Amino acid sequence: MADMKDEAVLYKKIRDKKLQCQACNHLCVIENGNVGICGVRKNSDGKINLLVYGKAIGSNIDPIEKKPFFHFYPGSFAYSFGTMGCNFHCGNCQNFDISQMFESKGNIKNYENLNWGYPLSPGEIVENAIKNDCQSIAYTYNEPTIWTEYALDTMKIAKKKGIKNVWVSNGYMSDKVLDAIIPYLNAINIDIKSFDESFYLKNCGAKLNPIFENCKRLIREKIWLEITTLIIPGMSDNKDMLRKIAKFIKNELGDFVPWHLSAFSGLISWKLKNISHTPQRTIEKAYEIGKREGLKNVHSGNILDSGMEDTFCSNCSFKVIDRTGYDVRRSDKNGKCPKCGTKIEGRF
Repeated sequence: MADMKDEAVLYKKIRDKKLQCQACNHLCVIENGNVGICGVRKNSDGKINLLVYGKAIGSNIDPIEKKPFFHFYPGSFAYSFGTMGCNFHCGNCQNFDISQMFESKGNIKNYENLNWGYPLSPGEIVENAIKNDCQSIAYTYNEPTIWTEYALDTMKIAKKKGIKNVWVSNGYMSDKVLDAIIPYLNAINIDIKSFDESFYLKNCGAKLNPIFENCKRLIREKIWLEITTLIIPGMSDNKDMLRKIAKFIKNELGDFVPWHLSAFSGLISWKLKNISHTPQRTIEKAYEIGKREGLKNVHSGNILDSGMEDTFCSNCSFKVIDRTGYDVRRSDKNGKCPKCGTKIEGRF
């Protein structure tokens, strides 16, 4: 651990010891001794220290479909890891024990009592991925934007070793973060939680437009992108709103971009425990909306054996990938339909 650094680089000085963090679109102005909204980027005497550098709160070998990625090396495994903190405060968060250490992130009292995780260096992460035959490393569990420096050091080593890098993100990163990671990033799954600005402001504490702009840039940069929308009863299940998301994906990103429609469960959420599980019929209706709007790849999530997880050829409708949970059965031929030869959208 001695060779690891915890000083961040994504910030600028304002005056005296007051700093502006530049990791995400909150652009937090942080007084000396305080942390930003994320809770892990601290102003320490005029420098920002990344409190989670080299500290993982969890690491696992996951099916790539769990992230979820359905069109990025389907059936492969990703070495997944994450840290503490988040720049959003979504009421529906299921990893709130690590993302929301304190409801008031600006108050760092008792930070010394937190379990920040265990030592895991960038080099060790890559070694673990190789040792366990993982084709990719997934930066996940909490928002990787807030620990970009830790992620980036890992991504650089991974690329040299031939390991793919995939992010699971809320999409609120700054242009500076995208500038830094794009040369090493192979794929990203971004949440579009709603098409309603008030939903984002109230439920997440963020704005919607930066996410849209980042999605469009990632497509321009030819990074493989998949979109996920969590369907929360009474909050993000409005048909008109879902139709707007589908139209945005098709018209601004491309009809090939996969759209994952995930069912919500209040039992594992942070603040929405009074909301019931999303009915399967609601997911089916959202799936139908996506298909009617012309999206080629619409998939359900958190619903076992729905038939909506499969991948079909966009030309002849032949089922090229059959999925039941994380059981993936491929009949494609090197990413092409075995029946008509059409290329399946994605990375194979």
